[in-house]
Amino acid sequence: MTSASVSVAAHADWSVDARKRWIAVARRHGASWHLAAPVPVGDPATLLGRLHDRNGVVLLGVDFPLGLPRAYAEAHGIEATFPAFLRGLADHPGFFRVCATLDEIGPLRPFYPARGVAGMTRAAHAAALGLGGADALHRAVDRATAGRPAGAPPFWTLGANQSGKAALAAWREVLLPALANAGTVGLWPFDGDLETLLSCNSIVMAETYPAEALRHLGLAVAGSKRRRADRLALADQLRAVMARLGAAPEPAMIAAVADGFGADAAGEDRFDCTIGVLCVLNVLAGHRPAFVPDDPWIRRWEGWVLGQTALPLRGLDSVRVALP
Repeated sequence: MTSASVSVAAHADWSVDARKRWIAVARRHGASWHLAAPVPVGDPATLLGRLHDRNGVVLLGVDFPLGLPRAYAEAHGIEATFPAFLRGLADHPGFFRVCATLDEIGPLRPFYPARGVAGMTRAAHAAALGLGGADALHRAVDRATAGRPAGAPPFWTLGANQSGKAALAAWREVLLPALANAGTVGLWPFDGDLETLLSCNSIVMAETYPAEALRHLGLAVAGSKRRRADRLALADQLRAVMARLGAAPEPAMIAAVADGFGADAAGEDRFDCTIGVLCVLNVLAGHRPAFVPDDPWIRRWEGWVLGQTALPLRGLDSVRVALP
């Protein structure tokens, strides 16, 4: 795949808390990239406009789910693609309200729970949605692979590992306005293969997952990415990855790497968005394919993670859930 049309590569690390939304941006300069230090995302409504580059295409990686579980679509007879489903949510604002109790859950109120409640389980959540069990809350790409454990299911909104609340915020504040501008923003892989999307859109968005990207880049955190010392231990390897990808770090990025991305709570987020933008550059450089399993549910509804070639341990055939 050629990356010649891409002039901006970026990754946004998302959270329901605006203070933990950070973005790292690389801009093409000749045969190389100038890699800026992470900065706050700022106003989500203007994010895509600020990234837009009239000289080329923007490839934006986002660390929130793009897609929903196939069992949900099957159980409720939803035949639309994920982008078409999102466009339809403009008429269903209740979708973006997280359910506080199981009896509030339904096809257009799938997110749960609003807060911790004694005795709540993912199995009960799945049952309230009419799914076959807790495992049906996952997309194929969320499931464990040989290289990493399972991620959180998109509808679940409680705990440090949840992604549901971030997804709701990003879909409402970024995706819905973007999809209203037909022909401007393409969503990978739903709207086509990456090369095609880069040829006919000014901005292409793809799901990226820093925990997966670390492995693509040959990196491993010895300890926890939440600890500054453990992030700092990767500094030399990070600089080597940047050099390999032709990404020249700007002075503020050099300082951020040398500082372990800071001692505050957002250090982890600055680290993650840096890993994410390197993942995007890695795919553009041809070191990782923009692979998507040959499964129509994944291509139309569930989505996939950019650069991931590992399939779920259980295999794609067993991902399909038997529904009553």
